[in-house]
Amino acid sequence: MPESNPYEVLIVGGGMAGLSAATFTARAGLDTVVVAAGESILKRNAHVENYLGFPAGINPRLLLEMGRSQATRNGADLRRGRVTRLEDVSDLDPIDGTDGGDRAGRTDRDETDREPRFRAVLEREETTEDDDGDGRAPETILAERVIATSWSDASYLDPVGADLRAAGSKTYVEDDGHGRTSVEGLYVAGRLAERYHQAIVAAGDGAETAITLIHDAEVPFYHDWIAPEGYFTDRGREVPPGCEEIAETERRARERESLAAMREYLAEPHGERQRTHPSLVDDDRGRIPEE
Repeated sequence: MPESNPYEVLIVGGGMAGLSAATFTARAGLDTVVVAAGESILKRNAHVENYLGFPAGINPRLLLEMGRSQATRNGADLRRGRVTRLEDVSDLDPIDGTDGGDRAGRTDRDETDREPRFRAVLEREETTEDDDGDGRAPETILAERVIATSWSDASYLDPVGADLRAAGSKTYVEDDGHGRTSVEGLYVAGRLAERYHQAIVAAGDGAETAITLIHDAEVPFYHDWIAPEGYFTDRGREVPPGCEEIAETERRARERESLAAMREYLAEPHGERQRTHPSLVDDDRGRIPEE
């Protein structure tokens, strides 16, 4: 049954666009959940060599793992599964799915005082390489806003009536160029929005769409920026919303932490199996047989 405490942001898709969007919305203080089906098309790459910051390239499966860690570190929740249906429940009671009528005095919503617009039906999927995911009942997630970043099936958006555009075997979601769709509260980013098919472009588009959502949600926000101590205050300014000033000792501590994390991530080859197109192997996830 639906959760009694909805999220402020539900992100459908755990690829580069979705994880980037989640990092920004979570850092802005919005309660965020990512529903990831586990098979970003990025995993089919053998090696990513055009993602800024990795001069010799990066294992794409490691890049996704690092993205997941960054999103959760900044406060986003991560769920495994596939959203099969998105419904507009703005006129329904979020607890029992009926017409809510006068909600004044409800005690079961006092914890968040949120008014969800969307309900996502979620089919649980496997959580490990060997788990087949059988026997799990569907779940539902309530959310005030949704960012769709999944690829390439957009049929779960049919119930909310988003404007779609068919292009051969592919379907894209129409938007205003900043991620807003024809449905209030529904946003789109990455390949599903017909952006260029590159990991760094998807990540950037996810970030831009997230910032669009943050502004639409009227969250006080200037920039997500960590500045050196005194950058604003020594000029007689208050530190803007979303920004932070840190002393040199704190900067050094964060640098040491980041160096340690990168050494750990890059110490050994990534253990997850290479993917290819599923039509080329006898595996529905496209996993290449181990030698």
